[in-house]
Amino acid sequence: MNSGARAARASVAALAGFLIVAGLQLAAVLLVLWIVLSLLPSTVALRAGVPLSIATFGAAGYATWRALHTRYRVPAGVVVTRDDAPRLWELVDKAAAAAGVRRPESVTVVADATVVLGERTRLLGLLGGRRDLYLGLPLLMAWDPDRLRAVVAHELAHYSPKSSRWAPIAYRGRVAVSRVVPRISRRNPAGAVLRAYAGWYRRVDAPFSREQELAADRIAAEHAGVGPAVAALRDLPALAGMQRLFHAEYVGPGWQAGHVPDDIFGGLLRVLAARSADLTRLRTREPEPVGPWDTHPPLADRLAALTPSEQPSEESPEAAEELVPDLPELGRALQAVAFPPGGRAVVSWDEFLSLARTTEMEREAQATLATISRAVGTPVSGPEQVLELAGNGRLREAAGTIFPGGTPEETTARIVDLLGLMLALAALRSGIVRWRHSWTGAAEVVGVGGAYLNLAELAVAAADPETTAAVREYLEKIGVDLAAPADGAGPARAQALGGLVNLTADGERTDLLITDLGLRLLPGLPRGRTAEARRRLTRIAGEGIPAENAGRFVPFVDVASVTELPGRRRGWVIGLRDGGSLTLRPAFDTEELPGGWSAWDDAVAFLAGTR
Repeated sequence: MNSGARAARASVAALAGFLIVAGLQLAAVLLVLWIVLSLLPSTVALRAGVPLSIATFGAAGYATWRALHTRYRVPAGVVVTRDDAPRLWELVDKAAAAAGVRRPESVTVVADATVVLGERTRLLGLLGGRRDLYLGLPLLMAWDPDRLRAVVAHELAHYSPKSSRWAPIAYRGRVAVSRVVPRISRRNPAGAVLRAYAGWYRRVDAPFSREQELAADRIAAEHAGVGPAVAALRDLPALAGMQRLFHAEYVGPGWQAGHVPDDIFGGLLRVLAARSADLTRLRTREPEPVGPWDTHPPLADRLAALTPSEQPSEESPEAAEELVPDLPELGRALQAVAFPPGGRAVVSWDEFLSLARTTEMEREAQATLATISRAVGTPVSGPEQVLELAGNGRLREAAGTIFPGGTPEETTARIVDLLGLMLALAALRSGIVRWRHSWTGAAEVVGVGGAYLNLAELAVAAADPETTAAVREYLEKIGVDLAAPADGAGPARAQALGGLVNLTADGERTDLLITDLGLRLLPGLPRGRTAEARRRLTRIAGEGIPAENAGRFVPFVDVASVTELPGRRRGWVIGLRDGGSLTLRPAFDTEELPGGWSAWDDAVAFLAGTR
C-alpha cells in the first residue's frame, strides 16, 4: 500500500471517529443517568425517569445533532441544461472522464468567480450523494476554454479515486467537517469535545489533503495543458479579488442607496477591461488562506509541482462565448436570481453611479450636521445654515468643540472640507453640476454643459467670515440654491455586517442586524423556530432595509455610550443621546449569522472608542 493510500485511510478513519466520539458522549450521559436512577427508590425513579431522561439524555442528543448537522446550501444561480449549452456540457464531460469520476447531475451558473462541485452528503461525508457543479459567470466571461477546462478538471479531480479508493470519502468528509465545526456554538454542551477532536482530525488529514490538491493540479495540467493550468491557478484568485473590488467600489454604494444597475455583469466586464493593471498586480500576489480548513498548499509550491514534462493539450480554436450561447442574456437572467431588486429602482449604470455618490455625500452630511447641531445647540439642517455659521464665526467655535486640541490650521482644514461637501451637495441639488464617472479612477463633479465651477476654491473663501457673503452672492448668481432639498436619491439602505438570532433586548426576545449605519432590532420568533429566524434575518440582510422600516433602528449617531455588564453572562447597556437606554443580552439559544459575533465586537469597540 502506498503512502497516499495509507494517508487516505487514516483520514477516513479519523472522520468516522467524529461519530464514535459523539456516540461515546451520549453513552456517558446515559450511563450517568442510569446510575442516578438506580440509586433512587423505585417509586421516585419511575416518576422522575421520564423528565430526567429528557433533561439529560434528550438535551445531550439534541445538542449533538445540532453540532453535527450538515446544512447543504444551494447557491443562487441559473441551471444550464445540455440543450442550453451542449459545448459547455461537453467540456464538463471530458473533464470528468480525465479525472475518472462520474459527471455531475447538473451545471449551475452562479455570480461569484468560482468553481465548486457540491455533493449532498450524509453522516459527515461518509455517505455520498448527488453532485452538482457550480460555475461562476465571471469565468465564462473572462476566460478562454482551456483555462475553464483546467479549473473544472481540478475541481472534479478532488473526487478522483486515482490515488486511493478512499480519497473521495476523505475529501467530501473534509468539506462536511469544515462546514459543521465553525458553526458549533460555544454554548453547545456537546461542542467542546467535538471541537477538540476536530483539531486532531485536521492534523491527521492535513498531509493527504495537501497531496490531494497537488494531485488535482496534475490532473488539470494533463487534461488542459500546463500553461492553462498555471494561468487558472494565478487568475482565479485575481479575478475573485477584482470582483470583490467591483462590488465594494461600484455596486455596494448604489445598492445601499436603494438602486440596482440594469446590467451588473456588463459593468464587471468594463471594470476588468479598464483595470487590467490591477488584475495583473493581483496575479502576482500569494492568495490569502481562506481559513483554518483551507487545504491548498502555497501557490509557489503548486506552480513548482507542475513540471514542464506535462505537455499541454492541443489548443481549441473556439472562443469562450461559444460555450454558452448568448452570455449577456444569461447574465441578465442570473442577475434576476442572484441580485433581486427587492424594491430597488433599476437604473442605467451612469445614473446608478451618480445616485450612489450623491447618497454617500448625503449620508456623510447628515451625520456631520447632527454633530454640529449638538455643538452649537440649535438645529443645522443644510448648506444654508452652515454658511450662516461660517459667516458669523460660530462654525469655527463648533469645530473647536468637536475636535479639541487641534491647531488653527487643522481646524481650518476641517471647516474647508465640510464647506466643500455642503457646496457640492447644493450644486448637485440645484442641477448646476453633475457626476463624471470613470471605470479606472474616482468620479468627479463637473459643471453641466461644460461650465467650470471650482468648488474647492469657493470652500476656502467661504471658510473666511470676511468673504463668506461674497461666496453666497456668487452662488446665487450662477443658480445654486443653498436651500434646495435633497431628492431623487431614495432611502438609504444599510449594509449588513453581521447578525445575531435570539438575543434579548430589554427582556424581549429579539433578532439583531449589525449594519454600517446602526443596529436593526426585529421582534424575535418563539422558541423552536430558530431556523426560520435565521432564514428571515439572512433574507433581510441580503436585501438591505431602509432605516425607517422593519423593526427598531438605532443609528450609531444616536448612541452616547456602551457599557459591558459584569458577570459570566455577557450583556451590554447602550446609552442613547435622548436619555434612554437599551440592554442587550445573549440567550441560551442565541445563534449568529456568519461573522455575527465578530461584527458585534467590532461595533462595540467602535462605539466605545468614539463616544
